[in-house]
Amino acid sequence: MAWLLVVVAGLLETGFAVCLKLSHGFTRLWPTIAFASFALGSFGLLTLSLKKLDVGAAYAVWTGIGGAGTAIYGMVFLGDVVSTLKLVSVAFVLVGVVGLQLSGSAH
Repeated sequence: MAWLLVVVAGLLETGFAVCLKLSHGFTRLWPTIAFASFALGSFGLLTLSLKKLDVGAAYAVWTGIGGAGTAIYGMVFLGDVVSTLKLVSVAFVLVGVVGLQLSGSAH
């Protein structure tokens, strides 16, 4: 269950990163509100998961999902540059996330 919280928190991290861009420096109301909501949800779920998981592995998985998710979202929906190196790098991040999750770092 704790790992599920980390995964959802990572997905919410993707949401808050995208909304941060869409807020244009907090000058647009709804993306700013969405950013704050996603950020609070993400940090809240990560905090709950840390009651059961090692901080290093949980934080790495959280940021890995958030980073890879944001990169993928940017390439698919925001016109970010797509390159072979970027796709391979995202794949390596995801492999690392799975490896950390499988490392059995629960107490």
